[in-house]
Amino acid sequence: MDNTLVDGRDFKLGLFSPNCAGGLAVTKIPERWRATWPDNLRLARLADDVGIDFILPIARWIGYGGETNFHDGVLEPIPWASALLASTRRVVVFATVHTAFNHPVVSAKQLATIDQVAGGRAGVNIVAGWNQPEYEAMGVPLPSEHDDRYAMAQEWWDHVRTLWTREGRYELEGRFFALKGVESKPKPVHGTLPVLNAGSSRQGRAFAARNADFVFTIIGDSADGARVVAELTSAARSGYGREVGVMSPAHVVCRPTRAEAREYLHYYAEENADWDAVDNLMRLQGMHAQSFTPEMLASFRSRFAAGHGTCPLIGTPDDVADEIEHYAKAGLAGMTLSFVDYVGELEQFAAEVIPRLEAKGIRVPRAEP
Repeated sequence: MDNTLVDGRDFKLGLFSPNCAGGLAVTKIPERWRATWPDNLRLARLADDVGIDFILPIARWIGYGGETNFHDGVLEPIPWASALLASTRRVVVFATVHTAFNHPVVSAKQLATIDQVAGGRAGVNIVAGWNQPEYEAMGVPLPSEHDDRYAMAQEWWDHVRTLWTREGRYELEGRFFALKGVESKPKPVHGTLPVLNAGSSRQGRAFAARNADFVFTIIGDSADGARVVAELTSAARSGYGREVGVMSPAHVVCRPTRAEAREYLHYYAEENADWDAVDNLMRLQGMHAQSFTPEMLASFRSRFAAGHGTCPLIGTPDDVADEIEHYAKAGLAGMTLSFVDYVGELEQFAAEVIPRLEAKGIRVPRAEP
């Protein structure tokens, strides 16, 4: 199976968080994304047809409160990914797995099974965890030290990788998981899966540099992105002799005119923002995650309402294509996209923006599958 995500030819485009109610838009508008299964199936088939490289879910267990209880409805990534991969031909679909909530033996077999279903198009997004209310919901203590979360994630991934590559029955000792007489089949189609990790904290970026194919990190803008790319690629090369691609999430409002784009942004992310949910989200990010600096959290309130604090791509098709070009020139390997209406707006993005990216040489046209 041809996998455009790992071919290294051009700037990659993915979709982020369509499995979650609201997507990344913390808004009260009645037409907000509902994230039903029919919604997701329609979106995945459209992504397949227009050449989107991958789809990345969020694993979420409880909502963020507010009037909408933002992210209260979430399709769990493992069965969601399996079903989407069985219904598509080309697009890579990631499963997001919290290492604190999922046993490595179970996850290794689940992910390998999904990859078998997909003919080698599955990916794994490894999450060390940060959201204290979710830990409480699971009855699992949140480690007080950020380093401990990543120590557990490292051991989890070491065990999963061994289960995918080692034959027979054996023991795996560790601080967090001691496995006795374990074995695991089937294996992934290509021996492993593309690994993505959201590494924005110091520990997260070190984990990603050591293990991930793609570091998924929050940045302020393209200039900040160039700095982050330089830091992360240098850390991976000098520390581990590895090459990594750096990606960042974005939210898109693309309209025929800038005025229309700004008007719609104001409509859903200012006039109708779910500010209580925004503030709950930002409070939890500030308390328990290190994805955003304190300065980002202080200035990003509207950006959180618009797209969970991600990079804004706002304006005409030319504006959006030009902005993506800036990120590509900054050295990013790709970006994820989110929309208020994933299906309708992706159709327009594919018709108007992707041809402009191809004309700029940022994207290579996708052959028909």
